[in-house]
Amino acid sequence: MFVLIGWGVAIGCIFGVYIIHGGNISVILKALPWEMITIFGGALGAFVANNQMKVLKATMKGLGACFKGSKYSKARAMELLALIYEILQKSRKEGLMSIEKDIEDPHSSPLFQKFPVVGNDHHVTEFITDYLRMMVSGNLNAHEIESLMDSELETHHHEAHSAAAAIARLAGALPAFGIVAAVLGVVNTMGSVGQPPAVLGGMIGSALVGTFLGILLAYGFAEPLAGLLEQKIDEDGKELQCIKATLLASMQGYAPQIAIEFGRKVLYSTERPSFAELEAHVKKK
Repeated sequence: MFVLIGWGVAIGCIFGVYIIHGGNISVILKALPWEMITIFGGALGAFVANNQMKVLKATMKGLGACFKGSKYSKARAMELLALIYEILQKSRKEGLMSIEKDIEDPHSSPLFQKFPVVGNDHHVTEFITDYLRMMVSGNLNAHEIESLMDSELETHHHEAHSAAAAIARLAGALPAFGIVAAVLGVVNTMGSVGQPPAVLGGMIGSALVGTFLGILLAYGFAEPLAGLLEQKIDEDGKELQCIKATLLASMQGYAPQIAIEFGRKVLYSTERPSFAELEAHVKKK
């Protein structure tokens, strides 16, 4: 919603001021279809040639996420920490082997399904259960698991940011394709030097529309989308870092009540519950 509002404000202000200052909008509208085909066609072809299929799919998925609200909230964070608390509490009271069935099949586990918001999130449950499984096996110490977590988070970071980087590269290329469209327009104009000045002026104006559109599309549309997607990716990674901090604290011998404090402190301030809010939520659950 905010993306569309932002685009609306940008277009309204740019074209509105142009019209108020006496600009002839019909020149832009007349040239718009052909210039857009030239710029978009060239940019799309280069975009496909520049990226692997997995990056193209990730970009399409990421663009869809840009037009949706964030799923991360204080309520979700409390659900996540409460889930990990109950898992750690159960393993502390009944032994690590008591959670083996829960981590082998989290979708049918009463423990995970008690917190459906995060319990049915594939990425969250997979990250939690993978490392709980290692903890149950007892073959790795906290430092080895931390190193493995860091490697996985780094891989996740690079994979997720590939889509944002692809859009950012596209934004950098759009002004150049605008210049290409403008140059073609100038070439066309130079081939019509015998025309009256009014006609030549219109043709030159149409050619310059290409440069204008390339810059507008780059910095008004593509670049903001790349920045927004990066923010959403960082938000996604922060939840995994919260899980990492909590599980490592538990492995180092801290009680579940203290371990979830390690995870709570990792969260962004906008999603981080206070100590009292988290304690009340855990007790309620």
